[in-house]
Amino acid sequence: MAGERVLRLADAINETCPWSGKPIADGSLTLYKGAVVGFCNPGCRDQFEKAILDFEAALNRQATDG
Repeated sequence: MAGERVLRLADAINETCPWSGKPIADGSLTLYKGAVVGFCNPGCRDQFEKAILDFEAALNRQATDG
């Protein structure tokens, strides 16, 4: 895991989960465009990460299909 960034609750740009509105929790953080984003639980974090991947795939398809 050398070179992998450790995500800290204190570095999060938000205090409440964007999905639920509940307070963010340690162990439920992700990195998005260089910023640490917090969620109330790993499920919300995973939902966010999947949404990003789906959105980026749709943009790539649009760019490819014209």
